[in-house]
Amino acid sequence: MIETAIRFFQEGGFFMFPIAFILVIGLIVAIERYVYLSAQKVTNRRDFRQLHHKLANRDLRGALNYANESGSAMSAMIGAGLQRLARRQSREDIEYAMEEGLLEVMPRLEKRTQYLSTLANVSTLLGLLGTIIGLIAAFTAVASADPAEKASLLSQSISVAMNTTAFGLISAIPLLLLHSVLQTKTNEIVDSFEMAGVKVLNLVADGRAPAPAAGSQKPAAPAAADKPANAGSVA
Repeated sequence: MIETAIRFFQEGGFFMFPIAFILVIGLIVAIERYVYLSAQKVTNRRDFRQLHHKLANRDLRGALNYANESGSAMSAMIGAGLQRLARRQSREDIEYAMEEGLLEVMPRLEKRTQYLSTLANVSTLLGLLGTIIGLIAAFTAVASADPAEKASLLSQSISVAMNTTAFGLISAIPLLLLHSVLQTKTNEIVDSFEMAGVKVLNLVADGRAPAPAAGSQKPAAPAAADKPANAGSVA
């Protein structure tokens, strides 16, 4: 199996090397992005739980300190809204601040992911280019070859030239699949940001609403107003 792969690589010609280089670079980018996004997903979930717990307990100062010290994307987005909340600004201002914070962290989440689709396309094009150049060389060699050997030489040259197209596709297909996986993972994280922002806004709105006092004295007012009438009737 290994010998077949080595022979396949050697028979492909010069263009096999740039295609292999692109494949290695794409795999490095995909692994780095997958590890980063997985770590961000775990960190953002943890920070949201901590911030949600502090806000539910009306600990605004503790939530602000935690958001400033954490440094995660979730903390940065929610922290931008909490700063507006600390200044007693409106719900719309808090929402705009969190949207701005989300726009700031999104480039970090989408960074280098788009390279995978570009690398896949370049890999395919290099494979086709290698095949075309190989076919040109094959027909040039056949033109000056012995007529009895032309058929076998042409078929052998075409087979070798097709190796670059095959290797280009072998490199492009996994890169496209990895790009799709990473794009889906990024979209899930962005959706979690939007959901977290809505939950924080609702929690802030509930915290600002005046709570009814326990043991309200509303029924006592009419009773107190009836006292003069009762006293007058008794008199």
